[in-house]
Amino acid sequence: MNPGSRKPSSLPFVGDRFHARTVRVKAPGKINVSLSVGPLRPDGYHSVASVYLAVSLYEEVAATSTEAEGITVSISPDSTLDLDGVDIPLDERNLAYKAAAIMAEMSEKPTGVHLEITKRVPVAGGMGGGSADAAATLLACDALWNSGLSREELAHLAAELGADVPFSLLGGTAVGLGVGDKLSPALAKAQMDWVLVFADYGLSTPDVFRTLDGLRDSEGVEIPEPVDVDPTILQALRNGDPETLSRVLINDLQRASITLAPQLRDTIGLGEARGALAGMVSGSGPTIALLARDSVSAKVLAEELGHRGHTALAVHGPVPGARIISDTLL
Repeated sequence: MNPGSRKPSSLPFVGDRFHARTVRVKAPGKINVSLSVGPLRPDGYHSVASVYLAVSLYEEVAATSTEAEGITVSISPDSTLDLDGVDIPLDERNLAYKAAAIMAEMSEKPTGVHLEITKRVPVAGGMGGGSADAAATLLACDALWNSGLSREELAHLAAELGADVPFSLLGGTAVGLGVGDKLSPALAKAQMDWVLVFADYGLSTPDVFRTLDGLRDSEGVEIPEPVDVDPTILQALRNGDPETLSRVLINDLQRASITLAPQLRDTIGLGEARGALAGMVSGSGPTIALLARDSVSAKVLAEELGHRGHTALAVHGPVPGARIISDTLL
């Protein structure tokens, strides 16, 4: 709770007067330190084996109870992304809206709710920004409506919204199997430093997967189902060993992303030429993740790429998953 704020009531009315309450939650974006992708399945999905790392770039959702019924969504003017020309749906297509709708069904006394989203994670950038919004909304509405759900119960609801949402709740480091929703926390707390290089465009995740399928079909190579991740990756993360990690980074989607946006290869090459230990496309892209030797190296690299016209940010991970940062009666 904010210092000096009153303790929130479990009811929106005190006497005959409605008291709005705002619960603010932050949830991290992620990078895929490794991502192995299996063949297209009959159900239209792909099995994956991935190592997720939550990093210090956060979305925020402020959920405010309203007297009017229903769910409304807006984007905060405090967002750091340039959202000109970016189509973010503010209706039932929005993942945060869907998360609030699920929580309303699970809660005994839901009110109306307004969700104000502060966007910092790139839209369609391969870092799970929409999933972070959904995870933050689940936690915020659970608190707002006193639903009393456990983290495990919230994680089950998160899985209904998408493969990346449960990890946004969990945070830290985790191995993801299945379609990415079968999560196992990994004991890797040593800090790793990265530089994220953002693009001024997005890539559609379905388009990237379809491109990968097309490339594989043209090669006629049989792709096995991924069943586990390289243990060397987990050991390097546990030991805080960026040198070893730099040699085992893998992203099966990278070549598909580069096929759709060839300039990504040049960005990776520039980052590595300027001191990154290794670079890769984050998830389906187009955000590039450059692994740095330490925090000082990451800061220097981000500044140098900025001087060369790129939008770059030094971040670190692992960081915790979705967390309440304030809970206030208005």
